[in-house]
Amino acid sequence: MSSVQTIQDFYKQKMDCVPDNIRKDIGHFNVFRSEDFSGKNAGPVPYSRKDYYKISLVQNRMRYHYADKSVEVKKAAMLFSNPMIPYAWERLEDTQRGYFCVFTDEFLDQIPNIKEYPIFKPGQVPLFELNEEDIPAIRSIFEQMFTEINADYAFKYDLLRALVLQLIHKAMKLKPQEVIQQQNHSANDRITSLFTELLERQFPIESPVQRMKLRMPVDYASHLSVHINHLNRALKTVTGKTTSQNISERVLQEARTLLKHTNWNVSEVGYSLGFDEPSHFISFFKKNMQQTPRLFRSEPIV
Repeated sequence: MSSVQTIQDFYKQKMDCVPDNIRKDIGHFNVFRSEDFSGKNAGPVPYSRKDYYKISLVQNRMRYHYADKSVEVKKAAMLFSNPMIPYAWERLEDTQRGYFCVFTDEFLDQIPNIKEYPIFKPGQVPLFELNEEDIPAIRSIFEQMFTEINADYAFKYDLLRALVLQLIHKAMKLKPQEVIQQQNHSANDRITSLFTELLERQFPIESPVQRMKLRMPVDYASHLSVHINHLNRALKTVTGKTTSQNISERVLQEARTLLKHTNWNVSEVGYSLGFDEPSHFISFFKKNMQQTPRLFRSEPIV
């Protein structure tokens, strides 16, 4: 897996220069037409984690690889990429059609509660297929972004945030209602949210010498200053799973990603995920996947 691509790396790769207006205080935003970056000479997007967000309207065939999964776009789709999940693009046509916008954490942070939306939660499918009748409204939002970003309006970035929010809501409305219901903010929900954030901070693993720091349920309870039984009850109420089950599922997801997208040996993958002995990792993987890490690695991504 390639190292993390920064927003500066993005501009160097796409435009051979870095704009002067990348600021940490208000964040950065920009919008592009995909056609400007297409053609036979367009290079592939390497599999890596990016330190910025990206929302794309894709109107051509392509394959999107994220975490340990692959999804093919046959006609049109919206794609939501975020800094927590490594991904790559595989173009299936020379010509690209559509739009994309990129923005940083600081830009997003100024939209209240935005990271509580399901679309940014780990484990969610980041691709939303579109019908022909969906496309004009989404194209219109991107075109308005072009208009506003080139305007002299003093509050244009607030307006651009509103347009990003429109894209997010357009996509979430394509999902069944039960999937997009907002969490009620009970004490159990808050503890679960804090636990999930703490768990996600352990990932992605980007080097075989990097190691998952919080591995056991008691580690999370200690960091959250709650009793392990209280944490278990909260997670069981909200997710239907114990602390150990939530940790194991996320470790398994990262294990699958590392086995498919790095050349690290099985021992290195296991060590980075907190297993002191390779045999312990192999047993854990085989118990959950009904196959060994080596056999899983040899199978094609589907």
